[in-house]
Amino acid sequence: MRSGIHGAAAAAAVGVLVVTAGGWVGYRQLAGPDCSGKIELSVAVATELAPAVDAAASEWEEKGAAVDGTCIDVTVAAADAVEVAAVVAAKHGASLAGVGQASGTAVSPDVWIPDSSTWLLRLQTGGAAAFAPGNGASIASSPVVVAMPEPIAGRLMGWPQKEIGWTELLARVNSDRPLKTGIVEPTRDAAGLSGLLSLMTAAASSGGATAEQDRIGALRALASGASALRQDLLAKFPTASDGTTLASSLGAAALSEEDVIQYNAKKPPVPLAALYLKPSPLPLDYPYAVLPGIEPAKDSAARVLFEVLTTPSFKDKLAAQALRGPDGNWGSGFEPPQGAPSPAGGDPSAAPPPQGGIAAGGLAPDAVERAVSSWSIATLSGRMLCIIDVSGSMKKAVPTANGATRQQVTAEAARRGLNLFDDSWSIGLWVFSTRLDGARDYRQVVPTGPLSRQRSNLERSLDTITSSSGDTGLYDTLLAAYKDVQENWEPGKVNSIVLFTDGKNEDADGISQRQLLAELKRIKDPDQPIQVIIIGIGTEVSKAELDTIAQSAGGGAFVAADPTKIGDIFLRAIALRKAPA
Repeated sequence: MRSGIHGAAAAAAVGVLVVTAGGWVGYRQLAGPDCSGKIELSVAVATELAPAVDAAASEWEEKGAAVDGTCIDVTVAAADAVEVAAVVAAKHGASLAGVGQASGTAVSPDVWIPDSSTWLLRLQTGGAAAFAPGNGASIASSPVVVAMPEPIAGRLMGWPQKEIGWTELLARVNSDRPLKTGIVEPTRDAAGLSGLLSLMTAAASSGGATAEQDRIGALRALASGASALRQDLLAKFPTASDGTTLASSLGAAALSEEDVIQYNAKKPPVPLAALYLKPSPLPLDYPYAVLPGIEPAKDSAARVLFEVLTTPSFKDKLAAQALRGPDGNWGSGFEPPQGAPSPAGGDPSAAPPPQGGIAAGGLAPDAVERAVSSWSIATLSGRMLCIIDVSGSMKKAVPTANGATRQQVTAEAARRGLNLFDDSWSIGLWVFSTRLDGARDYRQVVPTGPLSRQRSNLERSLDTITSSSGDTGLYDTLLAAYKDVQENWEPGKVNSIVLFTDGKNEDADGISQRQLLAELKRIKDPDQPIQVIIIGIGTEVSKAELDTIAQSAGGGAFVAADPTKIGDIFLRAIALRKAPA
């Protein structure tokens, strides 16, 4: 929530569509005399936008809000986007890294106006492929900026005279004397995600041998200053202008323009500068999403409410909340930060959000998924046994990987994932086929241990993995791995197994699937949970078989029909692991 920033909005409840007694949102009786009946329309709105939507809906109702002669009651509730996303994800069977489970009291609204279309995109890429909300057009906007204490912005970045780019900020973050950076968890905050995407893009564009190092360095720097709540992040900015305080306080964070305006309105000892870095990051675009499955009458009411929220007078209500219109321009009373770009002033860097919202404007879904997954891995700690299939079929060339084999593509995906894990992780490596180590189908390559002392050994081992001529001894291997992880289970960490395979079980001398499932059921200990992730490679795997095994063991299965996608699936699978209770 942003409850520490928005005055009256602080009274809004955390739960979706649950209104606090005495709060400013709530149920209103219609004043219109010329309608009958009642259509109740529930609208969940980003906290900072809710007062403007509530005011517009109130005026509409006072004039007699109706559709085809039926009265309309609008309930507006301020709600964190992550809370509604959890509800919608649960309803549509999606999994979103970092979002968590929906509150038991939360319900899905009829209309959802989150702060960013990236929420809608994440739901679709997170497993809710059929999730197709209506409308989706932007009704407000706020650029994402880098907020920096004014003395630091002037001294380090040449603000306000100098134009600054993300590459320059990246250099400051990864320097020998790094700028202290912070972020609100980007898995739960759209402005944080926008800033993370821009910084990762800058790292990738640097090219050369340092690109990967720059990307990981930036992730780690941001992670060290991450906050779960926005008010906690804002509290890290300096409370005095002396050198010691400035040096020990937060020096930069990705926030919205609205956040900076509201922060400075409180007259803090050290105001924040809003740096509009180039290229411009994704702005908050506040899409008007009519959620699937609502009744036709409510759908009609939602269409009329959208018209109310796109009138010229609504832009002035947005200005009162330090927000811009969807075209990037602002209404009467808006006080922009120094250097703020304006489309009305002909500033080409202030291009308005695409119609239909950012998610419909060309943002690559895999870019968002990769950024969120990378963040989740870089900021979590765990104990993982990685198991790679080395059966003969792994020698098969992958046409989309310039002829590299499945084995090589898999090892490279594991190696790149390994770079994201910090030294607090414990990682082990096994390989498997059939009769790989005497009568055993599996062989331990590197025992599970702290990365702080065996990272280089793991990297060398991944580089030297070769395929055998054997078949796939899946069942015996998985059971042995489960017992190994269980025996060495570590409290306080996510204990997991990640197994890569391109085939079905082909070990005639080993246990059957029935025996495997029965044994897993017998030895599972709810007090020592182990999450099993199976990643199928290519088209020969049986998704149904992998699902049955993974779910029985306590986990999930993923299939990369195109082996070049293994890396993205690996990151997403690891990021979706549940933290220990």
